[in-house]
Amino acid sequence: MKLSDFVISDAILPELKAASRDEVVEELVDALIAAGAAPADLKDTLIAEILKREKNGSTGFGKGVAIPHVKHDQIKKVAAAIGISQTGVDYNALDKQPVYSIFMLLSPADQPDQHLHAMENIFANLQNDTFRSFLRQAQDHDAVTTLLAEADAKEL
Repeated sequence: MKLSDFVISDAILPELKAASRDEVVEELVDALIAAGAAPADLKDTLIAEILKREKNGSTGFGKGVAIPHVKHDQIKKVAAAIGISQTGVDYNALDKQPVYSIFMLLSPADQPDQHLHAMENIFANLQNDTFRSFLRQAQDHDAVTTLLAEADAKEL
C-alpha cells in the first residue's frame, strides 16, 4: 500500500491554523469531511473517538510527528489527512517536544489489515529522517505531494 493509495490530496494542509492538539484534530477531521472521506454527521463522533484514543496514550511518537487514528464502521475506505504546523503544537508527545507533522488516519472498522498496512507505511516514512525533515519544511501542497510521490517511489 502506497501513501498515494490513501492520503487524500484535498486533505493536505501545509499551514495548519490550529494551535493545540484538540484544534489540530478538529481541523484535520474537517479537511477529511470536506474532501468526502467521511460523512459530515460523523464529525463530533470522530473527534471524540480520536481524542479518547489520545487520552489513553498519545499518538505523538516523538521527533515532531503524530499519527492520530481511528477505525469506524461508517468510514468506507482508508483515508489520511496531513497537517503541517509551522510553529509546532503541544501534542503531549512521548519526547515532550512540539509536533510539526501530523498524519490523521481514518479506517473502516471491518478492514483492520488495511488500517495496519497504512499505519506501517506512515510510520516507516516518518522514521526516515529525510522524509520527516522535508515534510516539516514543505511550504505548500505541491511540495507535500511531491514528497509523497518520492516516498512511494522510494527515492528518499
